[in-house]
Amino acid sequence: MRIGLFFGSFNPIHSGHLLIANYMVDFTDMDKIWFVISPQNPFKVNDDLLDEKQRLNLLKLAIEDDTRFEACDIEFSLDRPSYTIHTLSHLSNLYPEHTFVPIIGGDNLQSFHKWKDYEKILDKHELYVYRRAGFHENPLLANHPKIKLFDVPLLNISSTYIREILHASKSIHYLVPEKARLEILRLGLYQ
Repeated sequence: MRIGLFFGSFNPIHSGHLLIANYMVDFTDMDKIWFVISPQNPFKVNDDLLDEKQRLNLLKLAIEDDTRFEACDIEFSLDRPSYTIHTLSHLSNLYPEHTFVPIIGGDNLQSFHKWKDYEKILDKHELYVYRRAGFHENPLLANHPKIKLFDVPLLNISSTYIREILHASKSIHYLVPEKARLEILRLGLYQ
């Protein structure tokens, strides 16, 4: 089975994430998408990062009605900070019957050559990249045979924007999947 690995903090998960995942499973050769929650991104320091178990719960609520999607907490048990190469190696050892394909945004591709062991990632895995506004191809990786670019319909929202709206006591209706939205409101998260 070909599994697309959609990495992120998902702080919180929002409709834009689901649009990307839906595109990848519908319009590529992916059989499923696993949302891999990163407890700590090595390139980010985020004081506004919700507890990983709460983010996992919101993610599970957001995708529970779609059998094509799964929440993956594998990085919770790995060393921190989380490096993609370690996660891929661990998953490949646990599930040798699957082929794993990381999914990243075009903004991450621009700095992909700075990722730990990026050459090893590309040696063993394809990389699916969704273009973003202001996207420029990384000249070091232009025309790499393992990198595939996709024009995915995107919503111009971010988890940061969702948190800002919540801080301002405004509605996140339609921006966050309904079950996750209700849980955020019930627990008073991000306020």
